[in-house]
Amino acid sequence: MGGKLVWLRVVWVSVLLWGSCWGKFVVEKNSLKVTSPDSLKGIYECAIGNFGVPQYGGTMVGIVAYPKANRKGCQSFDNFDISYKSKPGGFPTFLLVDRGDCYFTAKAWNAQNAGAAAVLVADNKAEPLITMDTPEEDDNKADYLQNITIPSALISKSFGDSLKKAIENGDMVSVNLDWRESLPHPDDRVEYEFWTNSNDECGPKCDSQIQFVKNFKGAAQILERKGYTQFTPHYITWYCPEAFLLSKQCKSQCINHGRYCAPDPEQDFSKGYDGKDVVVQNLRQVCLFKVANESGKSWLWWDYVTDFAIRCPMSDKKYTKECAEEVIKSLGIDLKKINQCMGDPDADEENAVLKAEQDAQIGKDSRGDVTILPTLVINNRQYRGKLDKAAVLKAICAGFQETTEPAVCLSEDIETNECRENNGGCWQDKAANITACKDTFRGRICECPVVEGVKFVGDGYTHCEASGSGRCEINNGGCWKKSHEGKTYSACVDEGCKCPPGFKGDGVDKCEDVDECKEKTACQCSGCKCKNTWGSYECSCGDDLLYIKEHDTCISKKPSTEVGWSFLWVIFFGLVIAGVGAYAVYKYRIRSYMDSEIRAIMAQYMPLDNQEAQNHIHHGEI
Repeated sequence: MGGKLVWLRVVWVSVLLWGSCWGKFVVEKNSLKVTSPDSLKGIYECAIGNFGVPQYGGTMVGIVAYPKANRKGCQSFDNFDISYKSKPGGFPTFLLVDRGDCYFTAKAWNAQNAGAAAVLVADNKAEPLITMDTPEEDDNKADYLQNITIPSALISKSFGDSLKKAIENGDMVSVNLDWRESLPHPDDRVEYEFWTNSNDECGPKCDSQIQFVKNFKGAAQILERKGYTQFTPHYITWYCPEAFLLSKQCKSQCINHGRYCAPDPEQDFSKGYDGKDVVVQNLRQVCLFKVANESGKSWLWWDYVTDFAIRCPMSDKKYTKECAEEVIKSLGIDLKKINQCMGDPDADEENAVLKAEQDAQIGKDSRGDVTILPTLVINNRQYRGKLDKAAVLKAICAGFQETTEPAVCLSEDIETNECRENNGGCWQDKAANITACKDTFRGRICECPVVEGVKFVGDGYTHCEASGSGRCEINNGGCWKKSHEGKTYSACVDEGCKCPPGFKGDGVDKCEDVDECKEKTACQCSGCKCKNTWGSYECSCGDDLLYIKEHDTCISKKPSTEVGWSFLWVIFFGLVIAGVGAYAVYKYRIRSYMDSEIRAIMAQYMPLDNQEAQNHIHHGEI
């Protein structure tokens, strides 16, 4: 037993030295805004606890209370007959307790059971903020860890003292816990990592870890399949100090000659599986993800890990290569490629895959070192809180740029729809059922919508107006429209709202009929009579006159007698002249024809003198 403890201490010391030389631990924070009293107004930093359920992407308003007894919160408040349950319509209570004497989680658990909505732990010494973590894994009494649902935060000693003083003076201390900027949200895709372990014999943490994978698998696969997220699993490995490479402990816990190690699953070297078995299974899971990802099916990792935990548990002595390969085959993943990726665990050389995993543990940019298992990293920030499906999904949703989050992030069990109450204070057209209010994970925005391909423009708060082609098909483009006596007129045109001819007004709310008769803009000819109609007018002429609108004039429907007889005489003389002319032409043509016929006959029977002369000439006689 003593040898085991020495080995574990050596490993942990080496890990700490390696981490302190190359990495860093980042305390994830949220802000706390004091709104009253005036003497404390301002924004303060606080460190998010690594348990409970932080409200990522949201805010929480409450009143701070500091107990008169049990000020460290290490005992149940029922023992002191103290309750912090808020009354209907009242503000939630944020319980302020002092650090010390018991685990942070115990303080949160007791505060939660007393009815507090959140717990603030005041540090007991002046120092930079730290992350409040869960107890060590061998604390069997901490069976309440997974039941803590309230958020927790550590505040500095000086800020805690100021809060206590204000409360003791009788001031109402009102605060707003804000997690909206705790996670970056730069674009429409969230990148997240899950640092895990294939070991299933490490107690409550291993149990909660695999339970989270089973519960979160469905949501994770939907997000991954549709391209909303980019997920990458990771596995922590350690290395064996050079002085112990030939020790029995190192050989049983490590592969590749001490380069990649994992603690004994049962923390007992004499039974069960060894640490190197865990390292090999971790390596297999990393390679499975790589092969599945290359084939465009990265989400199969979730199926494999879930099925492996069910079919190949250590307790049934099935934590083997054979069982793992059966699961791989059942999922249709290329086993040959996975084995090629894994390489030779007995070779005295680096394994490229596990070396990359060790390098990835070191903190980069805004992310600190990964030293806690399990750890979730979202948009390069470490998630703080328990591994719960709803809590983690809420945190992932907080990583999307506003208005780009998928529908799952806007479900009722994840966030509150601010557009339901008073339309979020945004513009809306109730008649057309159109609104500028867009619900988002962090709240709402007022933005003019696009409806059936038609874009509305405006400030989104007081005004939105359809624009462009097709705008008149949507609620008539927001313009005036009215029907009367079987006629319908609209003020909607492509350029905007303009009253049609025959009307005057703004074109939006009002278009009034123009009285063309009264304004003397129509029927101005002599003898014209004007009658106004809705949207137009009618002109007529007296007696037997006909109105010609194009010329604004009246003409007689019946021609006069003089005009009639003159017209008939003109027609008559025209016909006579045409007849005489035709007869003269006829006579001339007939006569010409008869003359030519008679001449032809006479030429045959009565030769003429000139014909003889022509004959003599023809024969050469003169």
